[in-house]
Amino acid sequence: MLGMIEGNAHPYSWSAIINGYDPAAMKRAIGTRYPIIPEYLERQPREAVGIPGARVTHVWTDDPAEAPQIAAAANIPHVLSSPEDAIGDIDAAIIATDDGNDHVERARPFVEAGLPVFVDKPLATNIPDLRRFVEWERAGSPVLSSSGLRYSPELAVLQQALPSLGEPRWITATTVKTWERYGIHALEPVFTLPGRGFADVTNTESHGTNIVTLRHKNGFQATIAVLPGAPGSSGTLHAYGTKGTRSVKLADTFTAFRNQMLAFIDRIRTGQAPFPFPETVELMLILIAGLHSRERGGQPVALEELYKEL
Repeated sequence: MLGMIEGNAHPYSWSAIINGYDPAAMKRAIGTRYPIIPEYLERQPREAVGIPGARVTHVWTDDPAEAPQIAAAANIPHVLSSPEDAIGDIDAAIIATDDGNDHVERARPFVEAGLPVFVDKPLATNIPDLRRFVEWERAGSPVLSSSGLRYSPELAVLQQALPSLGEPRWITATTVKTWERYGIHALEPVFTLPGRGFADVTNTESHGTNIVTLRHKNGFQATIAVLPGAPGSSGTLHAYGTKGTRSVKLADTFTAFRNQMLAFIDRIRTGQAPFPFPETVELMLILIAGLHSRERGGQPVALEELYKEL
């Protein structure tokens, strides 16, 4: 479990979901920073926390003082002085930071060592880094990246209900913070409904709020609102079809993250990816297109334009 930056506590949550955890040590370490983590862990039966046959054995964080706290909270035996020290002792690595501009350098030692690597969302938010990940994947490197909300049980309910809504016309979704770091939490669940084939992206910004419009080649449209000051609205999806509508709230964080970790563990064990890597590539191009559109004052950006740069 490697890396931790401000605003993202996945090293605590993912490690606890895999290893189990010490409730008192978790509360001491988390304090008032990320209270949702001990809250959703404590709602689970103790026997449901932990994944048999898998262990987080090593942890390293950008702030050296954080790693021993994570280790105590999530039963991790080894605290590293540098990430590369784990090579030779581990079967896979998790890059647990959500800055899409530095994942290449964080992942590089482990990719070059031939290890499966999970990279927290978003994989890359610039074309040169995304190109590097594409090159590694084409060379056979087992790299996986996703939002945990791809695995939300509520999203599965919406996917099952979609045919009853008739021909899909529009989907809205909400997220918080920034398009760069948290847009993927709304985008990836939306993306799974029509799949690959998005044509262009328009991002209109006003006072920190991003309203992002996506057009699919099949005529389907989606609108994603990034609402920095409205965390209570995050994770809401509403699908509109020719015969009806359906709304869901992606609220079961524990199950989503557990399913996400299970997917990576299965990737390590079987060598089979849970979904095609080109889906991740298109998702990252949509994020990058949204950044370019915002920089251009809300002008549409065609994905075809960005695919040519890979």
